[in-house]
Order: sequence, then C-alpha cells, then structure tokens
Amino acid sequence: MHEDFSPEVNAVLDGVRDLLPTFRERAEEGDRLRVIPDSSIKELEETGFFRLLQPKRHGGYEADPVAFYTAVRDIASADGSTGWVSSVVGVHPWQIGLFADEAQQAVWGEDQSVRLSSSYAPTGKAVLTEGGFTLSGKWSFSSGSDHCSWVLLGGLVFNGEGQIVDFRTFLVPREKYQVIDVWNVVGLRGTGSNDIVVDEIFVPEAFTLSMGETGQCKGPGQAVNTSDLYKLPFHSIFTSTIATPIIGMAQGAYAEHVEMQQKRVRAAYLGEKASLDPFAAVRIARSSSEIDAAWALLISNIREEQAYVARGEQIPLELRLRVRRDQVLGTARAIEAIDALFEASGGRALAEGTYLQRAWRDAHAGRVHAANDPERALQMYGAQQFGHKVDPGMY
Repeated sequence: MHEDFSPEVNAVLDGVRDLLPTFRERAEEGDRLRVIPDSSIKELEETGFFRLLQPKRHGGYEADPVAFYTAVRDIASADGSTGWVSSVVGVHPWQIGLFADEAQQAVWGEDQSVRLSSSYAPTGKAVLTEGGFTLSGKWSFSSGSDHCSWVLLGGLVFNGEGQIVDFRTFLVPREKYQVIDVWNVVGLRGTGSNDIVVDEIFVPEAFTLSMGETGQCKGPGQAVNTSDLYKLPFHSIFTSTIATPIIGMAQGAYAEHVEMQQKRVRAAYLGEKASLDPFAAVRIARSSSEIDAAWALLISNIREEQAYVARGEQIPLELRLRVRRDQVLGTARAIEAIDALFEASGGRALAEGTYLQRAWRDAHAGRVHAANDPERALQMYGAQQFGHKVDPGMY
C-alpha cells in the first residue's frame, strides 16, 4: 500500500507497477522506432497516470506531486525513454491548470484524455497583436510529441518597435503546428523528441502564460483550480520532473547490476564469484546511498514547499533555490551511481538488450537537458547565500 496517498491514487501507482515488466520488454522496440510504442501510452492512459496532476474539475486526480514522481521513477526503472516521456507529458496538465479557464475548456472540454508536449526554450518569436500574439518559429526537443494533440511553446514577446517585453508560454493545438522528425540520437532514443514548427499563427492571450507571473507562483487558472497543488513553483515542479526519470534509471541500473553480479563468475580471477568481491560490495553500497540521497532530497524539498503553501505562507527564495540545488546534484548523484555500476559490471553489460547499457546512454542524454545544468543552479544558490540579488522568476 501507498499510505501517504488516496486509494484512487494508490490504484494508479499499482497499475503502473503492473506494467513495468512490459515496458522493460518493449524498450528495444522503442529504441528502434525512436518513439514510445502506442500500446505503452495507451496502457499508461488506462491506469490514470496522465491524469495524476490534472484538475479534478476536468476528470483528474489533483494528486500529491510526490505520487506523480513516484510513478515516474518506477516507470524509468523499467525503461528510461518511457519514464522520460511519461514525466514530461504527464506534468503538463499541472501547467494547463494555471491557464485561463477558456484555455482549459479548449483542451479538456471535449476529451479529458488529451495529452500535450512542450518545448520551453524561447526560440520562437511572438509579436503583440490585438487580443493576443502572432507566433512563429522552430522549437527542438519536444519529447512525446507524436502522442500529443497540443503543444506548449516558449517565446519572447516583441512590441511594435521590436523591443522584448515579455517571455511567455503559448498553448497551440495540433492543427497549427508541424512535427519534424529529426530525432536520431544515442540516448533516450525512444522519446521521439522532435522539432516543432509554427508559421505565423494567432494565439489568443487566454492561451498564454507570462513566465514572470508563473515565477511568482501565480496564474489565472488558480481562480477555478483552488487546490494547493497549483500554488507550487513552476520551476520546482518542472525541474524535478526532469531529474526524477534519471533517478529511476539509476534504480533500474542498480537492480540489474546486483542481479548480474550474483550470477557472474570472474574468469580473470580464477573463477571467483563476483558477489564475493569485497570491492564490489563497497561499490553497490556507495551507489545505493547516492541514489537514495538523490530521491530523499528531491521529495523532502517538495514536501517543505507544500507545507508553506498549506499554511498560506510565501515559499522562501532560499527553499526554491535549494530545490534547484538538490535537483541538479540529484541528477549528478544518479549518473555517478550508474557510471560506477556500469564500469563494474563487466563486458556483458555492453550487450544490446541489457538495461545497464541503455540506462547509461539514457541518463547521459538526460543530463544535457537545460534543467540539469548544474553550474547555473549552484551559482544562483551560492549567490543568494552571499546576499546577492537573485531573480525568483528563474526558480
């Protein structure tokens, strides 16, 4: 049982765990197709996973975000690409809950199982027009876009004089954008993180969110979605969404490594059982501690933010920066654990089909996501500790 969550949410987590052996079996297929198999998305949908962070008024659970992260971690422990897509697609209903009610109705009014992909880097250009914006541009790395009918895009807003006046997220339906198949990579191959192209479309103001407002934990959707869930910081929720699959990959790598070492006989050491090697025991002790630390800090920080929201208090900037500090270091801890386990697993870990080699590739691919850039997050935390001004909109 999952005592911290409601029975309905526990049922979702149980349903997800029942699917893990299947996801592991399909991992090679996802790598070959360069996209998560439709059957996996359908099965996840049937468990209710994609509705965990969706508002109740639109058929969702409004679940504890820790329940969402727990499900993502478990999925990634079976297949990194499925875990990654589940995480980034599954978190988007949370952000849609911050949009104006008009936009929420457009997304969920006819079909509450609608899914959205995203690309938040402001590589597009938006120009102020009457009632909204004219948007155009190309965005990269929209994971899971093949399985989605809406997209969330980041864009700089320009006024008539060509000056930048805002940074917004734009909500765009499938008929107004193209998905360009460019995803030929060595890691996270199954995520289908393709390009999105938009050519001079009109986006009503209600279908946008200012990142400045979002950075203040505000959004027009809070008027109708009053749960504390939608008062948490955007950057805390979303960057944890990027770290969690990598922690899950580390857990999967750990499980496979231990299983392999229990069976392995080291020919170079006169037939010694690998499980009797004291250095092997030390490696798994260190790796398991790094994985546990990454997870424990991620969860405890989110819990602390939730406590402030529950008391009706503003979340301190120091805590928001600590979330980012521990998120990027949690990613680093997980990858260090995967590296150590992979290096100690012997030549059989190189074989196609093993979880370890895929986790190694997938985790390093996930590391290059902007949310996992350690220096910037750590510098911001350190600067705030020294008393320097830090823009809370970034965190």
